[in-house]
Amino acid sequence: MRTLAFQFSDIVEKIYGLPLEEKEELKNLLEHHITDARRDEILVNYKKAREEHQSGKLKFSSEIEDLKIIL
Repeated sequence: MRTLAFQFSDIVEKIYGLPLEEKEELKNLLEHHITDARRDEILVNYKKAREEHQSGKLKFSSEIEDLKIIL
């Protein structure tokens, strides 16, 4: 069975062999995919924080000593 690292190197090798226009298209597709994935991650984190806030698990303070204890 092939390892993930070996499969990745095969992909990279094939990408290097593509014409410039196809490399640029692949780059654009990956950038959009990464942006969408980050957006999804931000949404998950927002929902988690909102749930923690609504359940009273989050504590807010502007007191530096309180913040030092939390960290």
